[in-house]
Amino acid sequence: MIKRYICIILSLFFSLNTFTQEENKWDVSNPGHDFNYNTHKFTTDEGTWMNLDVSPDGKTIVFDMVGDIYTIPINGGKAKALRTGIPFEIQPRFSPDGKYISFTSDAGGGDNIWIMKADGSDAKQITKEDFRLLNNATWMPNGNYLVARKHFTSGRSLGAGEMWQYHITGGSGIQLTKRSNDQKDVNEPVISLDGRYMYYSEDVTSGNVFEYNKDANSQIYAIKRYDFETGEIEQITGGPGGAARPQVSRDGKLLAFIKRVRTKTVLYIHDLQTGEEWPVYDNLNKDQMTAWAIFGVYPNFSWMPNNEDIIIWAKGKFQKVNIKTTEATTIPFTADVSIDIAERVHFETPIEKDEFTVKMIRDAVTSPDGKTLVFRALGYLWTKNLPNGTPKRLTTGTDFEAEPAFSPNGKEIVYVSWNDTDLGAIRKISINGGTSTKLTTEKGIYRTPAFSPNGQTLVFRKEGGNNDQGRAFTKNPGLYTMKITGGEEHFLTKTGEYPLFTKDGKRIFFKPVVSFLDHLPKS
Repeated sequence: MIKRYICIILSLFFSLNTFTQEENKWDVSNPGHDFNYNTHKFTTDEGTWMNLDVSPDGKTIVFDMVGDIYTIPINGGKAKALRTGIPFEIQPRFSPDGKYISFTSDAGGGDNIWIMKADGSDAKQITKEDFRLLNNATWMPNGNYLVARKHFTSGRSLGAGEMWQYHITGGSGIQLTKRSNDQKDVNEPVISLDGRYMYYSEDVTSGNVFEYNKDANSQIYAIKRYDFETGEIEQITGGPGGAARPQVSRDGKLLAFIKRVRTKTVLYIHDLQTGEEWPVYDNLNKDQMTAWAIFGVYPNFSWMPNNEDIIIWAKGKFQKVNIKTTEATTIPFTADVSIDIAERVHFETPIEKDEFTVKMIRDAVTSPDGKTLVFRALGYLWTKNLPNGTPKRLTTGTDFEAEPAFSPNGKEIVYVSWNDTDLGAIRKISINGGTSTKLTTEKGIYRTPAFSPNGQTLVFRKEGGNNDQGRAFTKNPGLYTMKITGGEEHFLTKTGEYPLFTKDGKRIFFKPVVSFLDHLPKS
């Protein structure tokens, strides 16, 4: 009897816990009021990176735009919205009988494959991956299965893909291809009309890791073919400029794909019987062969039933390209778009206009009599009577100012200045302010001037250039001296920084310039 009561209590606990979890489950489509959504509406006749498909009867184009899905008649016109809202939904494709449309959606919490009726109703989630997410679904000819790319991540960057097959009723799926490693991608599957072959693109560059700065005019992607009967895989096309986004003609004789030709992305045709290839349209947008093309190297396009025309997105429009004449005709459309935009995360950072407290001062030096402080703030030099005086601007120039030094009698100050046109200089100014005097005659990057004890000579450093200030007029870096009246500079030594005269003015101390390499152990 006691065991029975315990079982009943545990059953109630788990039921209540499950109910609570279901109640607290977050809905992508309705995330709550905390996001403070505002609806942005506009009408457009163009779009960016739009995947499309043509219905089996050749009468309708379905496409995605800004994460929503629309249809238009084959000759263009007003777009009809099928799926809108907060979820990001892309890559629509008609089923072989035209009654359903598959698409990629994150409405379930992550990118998975969904299907809906052709009118946008009765949407259902087919795959339910919560880690190895999916995209770029394509239908098997019998309409009972979908093939999609499953995404695998590793310890570096954005990972790779595999091809998996799923029944339209769901399930865990069947693996078709195995990734060669965790860095080289496969994507963009499409099935032949007889269901015998799957064509897809694969990154075939050498090595086991993703490479940046790849040459798109050599081979990055190639198109491969998987045989459903034998499981064998062979490369169909590639070579210079690569090959990606395969699309088989409806009679199964031709394969359309994109290739990089110098600076252009070009639509090509490959004859599956003879192997002949030729370009038909070179006004496409730039592909993503050199990038992490998680959603595909180029947006999906589609053949027309006549096997002569291809509908493809380019330059913001839908283009109908005839593969025999190579003529392209724009298919016009307009779409009324409604986008819910969440309030951005931001913090108020007020900027005072008239008066504010400087948070950081630099290069502070005290006069020989201890009564005046000179310092750098906001790129300029300021003076302050100690201990409680009000800071005031010392100079009136517009160049950046830094590293002031008092003369021995405390009446003058030397400092370095900089502007990107005239470069650097050493200047002198009275402690009472006014107009400064430029002492140097050559352009350069000047640093840390210091007076001799008698106030007649300056010692300073000239830098050898850097990435911020450039490397022009920096051929002879080192420590120099110069009369306080300016003019000729006298070279002392090539290395060293922060030079100072000794008390008697006969010698100069300086700090050696040490590289971090000098601290490494010697072999």
